[in-house]
Amino acid sequence: MKGNQEKGFSLIELLIVVVVIGIVAALAVPALQKAMRAAENGNTFATMRTISSTQVGYYSQNNRFGRLAELNNMLSQSLGQGSGNTITRGKFLIDMTPAAPTDAELHDGFTITATRNVPTEGVIYKYELTQTGEVKQILP
Repeated sequence: MKGNQEKGFSLIELLIVVVVIGIVAALAVPALQKAMRAAENGNTFATMRTISSTQVGYYSQNNRFGRLAELNNMLSQSLGQGSGNTITRGKFLIDMTPAAPTDAELHDGFTITATRNVPTEGVIYKYELTQTGEVKQILP
């Protein structure tokens, strides 16, 4: 039997494992962030479609389109957290132009935008919905 036969990993083997884990993490984290952004964008797009269909029903009952607060109340606050004329849903802010439309303005149409502006990510996403029912991606 040889004298110095210790069992275990050498320092080099442990360093290689740490480097491999670091490389895998460096590749996985951006992909995870991208997937999370895509999921949130898809969710917001679906919310805009929900707003569109709710507006159709609101118009048929009231002979005008609804304000965001009215629509959010109709949908039991499912559009997001209301704050004045703006709704916050995740990292998106949903607002209407003009911010406080009159009934006469809402008889003719509406424009609702959803904006995702996270300064640390550097990319602004913006969707727009009008009375035509079409949701357009404005940015990027």
